[in-house]
Amino acid sequence: MKTTRAKHRSDERRPGGLRHVVRTRVFVSSAAVLLAVGSASSASAAIIATDDPTAQEQLAEQIVADAGGADRQWDDVDTMTSILPEKAEADSESAPSDPAEVPVEEETTEEESSDDSGSGVDISAECSDYSGNQAIGCTMTLDYGWDMGEFQCLVDLWNRESGWDENAYNSSSGATGIPQALPGDKMASAGDDWATNPATQIEWGLGYIDGVYGSPCAAWSHSESVGWY
Repeated sequence: MKTTRAKHRSDERRPGGLRHVVRTRVFVSSAAVLLAVGSASSASAAIIATDDPTAQEQLAEQIVADAGGADRQWDDVDTMTSILPEKAEADSESAPSDPAEVPVEEETTEEESSDDSGSGVDISAECSDYSGNQAIGCTMTLDYGWDMGEFQCLVDLWNRESGWDENAYNSSSGATGIPQALPGDKMASAGDDWATNPATQIEWGLGYIDGVYGSPCAAWSHSESVGWY
């Protein structure tokens, strides 16, 4: 009878002891999960204190580890730099610049506008149809007292002789300049700049024509007859 009772009592204690162990482990696992949600560091300490973690405890430990990693995953992310300053700078660079200043042309006097030959001769209004050396020749012809008809003869004469080129030179004869003076240094009587200044050459040429032929048309007629004047 004693043996039987002892066995019965042993059987009664065994189930109660197993249930106690299971409840203890479930309680520890539940506490670990709750602590993982509330505080990662406290949950970790609770799990580490368990000598033989169950599957629930291991799951709780994994949750704690994931939660801790999630809290620190943004630590290595660089702070985003605003693009607004760069955009503002780009806008300032692309802004249209101030319009360029247009230079104001200086007004010229009537005397300066008429002297376009560079020779110091004020071109006559009657000679406006001519330009360059011919405009100079026209003005100086009128100054001599001859009319525009005489000047037309002079145009024909010096077109044949030199083309009104102050640098003209006849290598065969040595005749020089617009009037084809022979030799060229004869024109020095009209000015030291005879070799380069068309007005000086024309002045000498008109004086020569006036002294030898009396007028440009007479000089042209002679040239037409013999080929020279």
